[in-house]
Amino acid sequence: MEATVIPILRFLQEPKQFFIPIFQRMYSWEKSHCEQLWKDIERIGIDSEVSSHFLGSIVYMEPEPKAIGDMRRLLVIDGQQRLTTLSLLVLALGNVIDGEDVDIDIDLKRLSNYYLFNAEEEGELRYKLLLTKRDQETLINLLENRALPATASTLLKNNYRFFEEQIRGANLKHVYEGIQKLKIVGIMLDRSEDNPQLIFESLNSTGLNLSPADLIRNYILMGQESSFQNRLYEAYWLPMESSFGEAYAKRFDRFIRDYLTLKTRQIPNIKSVYDKFKEYLPNTMASEKLEDHVKDISRYAKHYINFALLQEKDPEIKACLEDIQELRVDVVYPFLLEVYEDYAQKRLEKADVIEILRLIESYVFRRAICNWPTNRLNRIFSTLLLKVDKSNYLRSLKQAFSEMRTYSHYPKDNEFKRDLLVKDVYNFRVPKYLLRKLENYDRTKELASVDEYTIEHVMPQKLSDDWKSDLGENWSQIQEKWLHTIGNLTLTGYNSEYSSSTFKEKRDLPDKGFRTSPLYLNERLARAETWDEAAILERGEELAEKALKLWIYPTF
Repeated sequence: MEATVIPILRFLQEPKQFFIPIFQRMYSWEKSHCEQLWKDIERIGIDSEVSSHFLGSIVYMEPEPKAIGDMRRLLVIDGQQRLTTLSLLVLALGNVIDGEDVDIDIDLKRLSNYYLFNAEEEGELRYKLLLTKRDQETLINLLENRALPATASTLLKNNYRFFEEQIRGANLKHVYEGIQKLKIVGIMLDRSEDNPQLIFESLNSTGLNLSPADLIRNYILMGQESSFQNRLYEAYWLPMESSFGEAYAKRFDRFIRDYLTLKTRQIPNIKSVYDKFKEYLPNTMASEKLEDHVKDISRYAKHYINFALLQEKDPEIKACLEDIQELRVDVVYPFLLEVYEDYAQKRLEKADVIEILRLIESYVFRRAICNWPTNRLNRIFSTLLLKVDKSNYLRSLKQAFSEMRTYSHYPKDNEFKRDLLVKDVYNFRVPKYLLRKLENYDRTKELASVDEYTIEHVMPQKLSDDWKSDLGENWSQIQEKWLHTIGNLTLTGYNSEYSSSTFKEKRDLPDKGFRTSPLYLNERLARAETWDEAAILERGEELAEKALKLWIYPTF
């Protein structure tokens, strides 16, 4: 390893080409990073007493011996963001200077030939910096002053425009002097002695904001023979990354955690996903075996995207997944990965998958209503399928659910109904989900959307004298016990119009009352003559009976 402190412009000046390996993340500097760099350049460009400003390090290596007379091509291990941003900055300065009559010892041609292009080369070798494929087209079009395609990198485009705007309003001499004072530590690795992956990890541990997804991608691909590396990336990793879309940065780490949970039956902490991945997949394995593992990850990623990102094509299965997602229980994802794989391998029929999803939803929801703790659900779902005989899949899963005891208990009908009747569901974490499901009870088509409705307390939270009179002398205890329960809650689009009106006023309000409501939830309210404790209990019982059929108990 050889480290040199050097002005970044001098570092770029001699003919050479830096290239970003295909597996590195895309250019990712946001406007805030460019704003900070610009402030530093303005400050040091004006201050004659400041001789330099440290920009950071650039770590690189020659991936293979250079033949005599060939251009030096250097693989960038770390420093893509700095190199790319400086290229945008130099290009913007050159384009602003071009045609201007300014007292500055530089022009567009020299800026380009010194720092952006290898003037004596042709084709790709002409460019000082080659980015990954999805960024490279944008950078080349900017360098060549061509129109940008519709698919251009937003960050590259916007950051270039930011620098151009700032430079147009600045003292060009000070800007150039500031750029000349920027220094980096150039660290050149010896390919025969230095391990790029270990150095990459070490750099990350000192504060570089690289996600486990970045580290895992580099771990798999870095150090592989070039053609094999390209095949892994093009055939598996790039399609997988693309299928995640914008969710890749936030969701891929969690996918890998769930994948490792499924494969090892141990749940890694999200912060240790990378270390656990290395334990699971040593980088000493043969190429064929490594490719099998990458292919396996790619296949399970498709399952994950279908259920976690709701890209499932089948509308009936997707509806079940939407309900599970509304419950916000991603601890079921390792379980779903295996269910999806079994479905893909035709061990399950579609009807079985739908019933399994309904069982998952019902199990989680019943436990929430009955106040069973959620902190063991991850362990329950990570090992549940170990209890399943896949030759008799659905029946054995139901049996496993029904035999659960202690902390994993599946609440029975009498327990669920008992707790649902008295549960404060208004302050429950998913009250709209509960009311939506009840509203659509027994509907198979034309499901009602409740997004535009709000939750209404039939007996209001603030009682008028008329309400107290209707409820009787125990009005205070009645309100305290039943106010937020299922029997007293409904949905309406006229919450503000109802306010604290009497029950009959809410029922009979012209065109807005319960009697004219299109919602099934309001049918009993439309027929009721009074609203008291008995009426609340009666409606609660009716809704609880529907709930038993919506959130099922396993029978076999």
